[in-house]
Amino acid sequence: MNKSAFVIAIALALTSTSSASKAVVQHGSPGKPAAETVFTEEPISVETPTGTLYGTLERPHSASPVPVALIIAGSGPTDRDGNSVMLKGANNSLKLLAEGLAARGIASVRYDKRGVGETGKAMLLAAEKAKTPLREDDLRFETYIDDAVLWGKTLRADRRFSTLTVIGHSEGSLIGMVAAQRMGAHGYVSIAGSGRPVQQLILEQVKSRLPPDLLKPAEDILGQLAAGKTVESVPPALNVLFRSSVQPYLISWFRYDPAGEIAKLHIPALIVQGTTDMQTSLRDAKALATANSGATLLLVGGMNHVLKTVPDEQNRQISSYSDPTLPVAPRLIAEISRFVNEAVAKKASTEDVPMLFRGSMPAVEVRGLFCSRLTPRT
Repeated sequence: MNKSAFVIAIALALTSTSSASKAVVQHGSPGKPAAETVFTEEPISVETPTGTLYGTLERPHSASPVPVALIIAGSGPTDRDGNSVMLKGANNSLKLLAEGLAARGIASVRYDKRGVGETGKAMLLAAEKAKTPLREDDLRFETYIDDAVLWGKTLRADRRFSTLTVIGHSEGSLIGMVAAQRMGAHGYVSIAGSGRPVQQLILEQVKSRLPPDLLKPAEDILGQLAAGKTVESVPPALNVLFRSSVQPYLISWFRYDPAGEIAKLHIPALIVQGTTDMQTSLRDAKALATANSGATLLLVGGMNHVLKTVPDEQNRQISSYSDPTLPVAPRLIAEISRFVNEAVAKKASTEDVPMLFRGSMPAVEVRGLFCSRLTPRT
């Protein structure tokens, strides 16, 4: 593999209004083959000051309000279903996760980020109509956070839903934990999220994979960006990672420390890590769990970065990123469902506590009362 192709591979690794058209799907609930949950899949959108965001709502049929999860995709051109235009074929990881949750009575919304899928096309058309070109160097990490907050507040105001849980995958883990602080979420789930500032994760990966003549420039560029400074001269082979137009986004992203952000959460938190994930590690999951004493750490045996049960073999790992026939790890769906339902129960118990009593409880005691910490499960 030549240098440019290799760096592209590294970049890939790092990186409400509904319509009348509805499809009704029936699923047997895992573990309860005799039961069936019927849910509706329908388009949903929210308006932002700079364009419309488009997504999909999976909504179980229920006469009473149901829990809802906001699913936030990972980095790069990853769409609402967990698929990337940089890969040949789809894996549908987030779509399968949403359907698995719906089969257990939990609604969800997943959406196309700016520049991706239906959202990207709509914003491009709007920009062309307004004769205002979209510029990559205008994007900031905070833009993604603001978008997630808007989705969350929209769902919180929807009477069809009882509680809101934020589920962030990969880069979406950090977006979700910051956004959850501002939207009044009842629970938070990190899947394959980094426990360190992303520049450290990138540096770790390039150290073991970049040729020596590109490693030092990459280290220097990361150091400059982490210090909030742009870099004028970037080697052509590193442009896919550090081109000038993406540097403002990277600088804004590098300001956030995942461990520091998750420590600010005072809601139930579940930290999930697959044992065959080749992009994030148990080290990251442990860092997040350690930073928040109320968090639960869950290890899913054999689960990789795209949530599929795949052994630690490079060829099978690579093929799983483009294989929609592989199911999402069943335990992932089961444990997230359990966590969401526990958040519903905790919300109900909190609402039953007299206001005077709640107001007099120190925050640390509230966390100790309503959050439990479990040992890692394999």
